[in-house]
Amino acid sequence: MSLDEDFRRLSRIPMFSALEPEALRLIAFSAETRILRAGDILFRRGETSDCGYIVLSGSIALDATAGGEPARLIIRRNGLVGELALIIETGRPATAIAREPSTVLKVPRTLFHRVLQEFPRSAERIRLGMTARLSEFVDELAGFAGRNGR
Repeated sequence: MSLDEDFRRLSRIPMFSALEPEALRLIAFSAETRILRAGDILFRRGETSDCGYIVLSGSIALDATAGGEPARLIIRRNGLVGELALIIETGRPATAIAREPSTVLKVPRTLFHRVLQEFPRSAERIRLGMTARLSEFVDELAGFAGRNGR
């Protein structure tokens, strides 16, 4: 993949679309490309997170169970795996497995934090976007509680 292609792909991902072009270029230049075979494990449930991954090609299955049931969530091309890991250290809630030959772009949290420090307008846009999404999530939870009589 070329730097320009990585830049264009990053700009299509909601969280990254809030970043200024120079910030996107820094991520595209500094992130690490990883090539996976079908069945390769990207990370395991319970591991401490230190990065997010953008799926450039193929697909990644997220399996939150320990029983090996079919994955309930499949992340495809231009999808982001580990969004929260870009912001804070957290445990991985699922095991990520390549369903087919796949390529991912690894974005370390340290890189993402550097971008937010160097581009304060981008950081503010990210904050506003995450606040709006969290508000929607809280409203959705309130709707569930209301339907269940609580």
